[in-house]
Amino acid sequence: MDHTALSLLELGAVFFGLGVLGRLAGKIGMSPIPLYLLGGLAFGQGGIFPLGDISGFTTLASEIGVVLLLLTLGLEYTADELFTGLRRSWMAGLLDLVLNAAPGVAVALILGWGPLGALALGGITYISSSGIIAKVLGDLGRLGNRETPVVLSILVFEDLVMAVYLPILTAVLAGVSLIGGLKAVGISLTVVCVVMLVALKYGRYVSAVVDSPDREVFLLKVLGSALLVAGLASAMQVSAAVGAFLLGIAISGSTAENATKLLEPLRDLFAAVFFVVFGLNTNPQSIPPVLLWAVILAVVTTATKVTTGWWAARRSGVGLMGRARAGAALVARGEFSIVIAGFAVSAGAVDGQLAALAATYVLLMAILGPIAARVVEPVTRLLIKSPSRSAPAETANP
Repeated sequence: MDHTALSLLELGAVFFGLGVLGRLAGKIGMSPIPLYLLGGLAFGQGGIFPLGDISGFTTLASEIGVVLLLLTLGLEYTADELFTGLRRSWMAGLLDLVLNAAPGVAVALILGWGPLGALALGGITYISSSGIIAKVLGDLGRLGNRETPVVLSILVFEDLVMAVYLPILTAVLAGVSLIGGLKAVGISLTVVCVVMLVALKYGRYVSAVVDSPDREVFLLKVLGSALLVAGLASAMQVSAAVGAFLLGIAISGSTAENATKLLEPLRDLFAAVFFVVFGLNTNPQSIPPVLLWAVILAVVTTATKVTTGWWAARRSGVGLMGRARAGAALVARGEFSIVIAGFAVSAGAVDGQLAALAATYVLLMAILGPIAARVVEPVTRLLIKSPSRSAPAETANP
């Protein structure tokens, strides 16, 4: 069969299958993310029917999905809200770093992967998935909840840590000198600071540049701006997700509201592809040898993330149910963890099993995260035996 025809058939099957899985998830009252991941696992490397002709498109589409998820998340908040949240939650960010990197470091050392393996696996277990969390918060209608700014400030803190961590990791893996590593870190921090300054001081000009009364022109300008900023951030060794999020922060007022409505269908489409691609790139045959360690890490780091979110929300005066939701929201791991594992293994500096462990662990956490966010309220009510009628008061918007 002609290559183009085969690619169109496979792509059509993927999109149609996503629609079926999304409908099924809606019927049973859960986030579609776990089903998207399992669907990708079934049709990826070593799956039932591997898809090979659309990898180029799906890889790029998944990157666009993360960019759009973080852009629309940033559109929900202003620069002032971001900085206020960071000032209030920096202690929670440090606690998050210590509690969630330590299990990965410990397991890497136990398995004999050395300091480089410990540095990589610590980053894998530390960083939450901004893409998955943004999708879950939107699906569950929690973007306006009191605890959501706390969750977002921790995610931003994590992304800023990644702006320092990733250049250090790549420099160490490549055997770059101390000066070279410091230079890479300096460039990353400079880019982040410049973008944050623009978002805080000149956001109204950014809004004016992308705004347009014509829907087609508006969509092209907003999408083009997001991809440009994400690409520039990535080229400067800063997360593309951070760049997209900060652009969303810079766009404010009615422009932000209109952009959110306009981007929602595109965001949902490309975000679904992102989750499927994650499953497609995980070989089911690599899971059994590392499953036990992945489960151990999943249990421990679920507890540490819940502890982090609970403590941070409590410091911000959020109610009991909101604290539980904040902790559960942070559980998911995803895109950053896989990037870190890819850097480490491709450099040939760590044991090849690290990639299998990372993929298995992230798959477990990417499935567990949305489920935890969904069931946290009934489980919390059961544990504290609080009357269900008290919940609406705590889920109210700020």
